[in-house]
Amino acid sequence: MSFTCKSLKLESHEKVLVDISFSFQHTFAFIGESGSGKSLTLKALLGMLPKELTLHLEYDASYTLERGKSVALVPQNPFTALSPLTKIGQQFMQEKDVSVAYLEMVGLEASFLERFPSELSGGQLQRLIIAMALSLKPRLLLLDEPTTALDEGSKGVILSLIQSLQRSLGFDLLFVTHDIATVEDLCDEVGIIQQGKIVEQGKTKEILVAPKEAYTKQLLSSGFRQRSFRT
Repeated sequence: MSFTCKSLKLESHEKVLVDISFSFQHTFAFIGESGSGKSLTLKALLGMLPKELTLHLEYDASYTLERGKSVALVPQNPFTALSPLTKIGQQFMQEKDVSVAYLEMVGLEASFLERFPSELSGGQLQRLIIAMALSLKPRLLLLDEPTTALDEGSKGVILSLIQSLQRSLGFDLLFVTHDIATVEDLCDEVGIIQQGKIVEQGKTKEILVAPKEAYTKQLLSSGFRQRSFRT
């Protein structure tokens, strides 16, 4: 599959916040500083923008963007993604056999359906969120810094899991991250975004090895990596 965003323009009170276009075959990542427009782009694709923002979106794909159907999100903080007072089975929103199948797909047992989110570790919670997202059978999976709240050991496991699932299930992957090492391992293509504009995009390895734009060089030379969790 492939996804081409011909135009994505976000405006607020006659001020342009994001004005980008991009194209990728399977896996794509946005890298940029806080406030550069990465998360706004994800919200635009999900149809979750505040009312005060105006969106102009043109894209070319083999599917229509529908949140909860063709598009699903894995958020950055698994600890706030679910109600801590409700059992997991009641939050999965799928038949039990479907829920169990997707739990097993991410390495969790059926017994997790009877647990509360507060009983799970960060890594287990993120696996659960991934299972829930994939149970919707999305054509496009959006990842909003999904390893930010995890320790290094859990982060590696989650990234390997996502990579394996993407290859086996064949969904497109759009990844927002501050961790350059993560991008190198997971995404074939990357876009460097600055103040709502993509200043450089192309094959991940080519850009990381030989960046052309001054902003990209600055990010790489500064050791720009994953920042602390955003509150």
